[in-house]
Amino acid sequence: MEHRINFILKPSTIENLQVYAEILDKEMSLLIEEALEGYFSEIQKQLLEKNMADENAMTSLDYEEFWEGVEL
Repeated sequence: MEHRINFILKPSTIENLQVYAEILDKEMSLLIEEALEGYFSEIQKQLLEKNMADENAMTSLDYEEFWEGVEL
């Protein structure tokens, strides 16, 4: 399902879209779609890595932290 969204781009961005659309023989909307897919993929990867790092940080105790408060 397609939706139309209006947004404002800098003139330099529009110029780049026009140039690359011509060079690659693609529609500007396709270039934007491909760029956003790449962006979303990269952001998802970064978020997953951050979540993994956060989980590891919460579960990784050093020796002193692990035994702190334990009486034998």
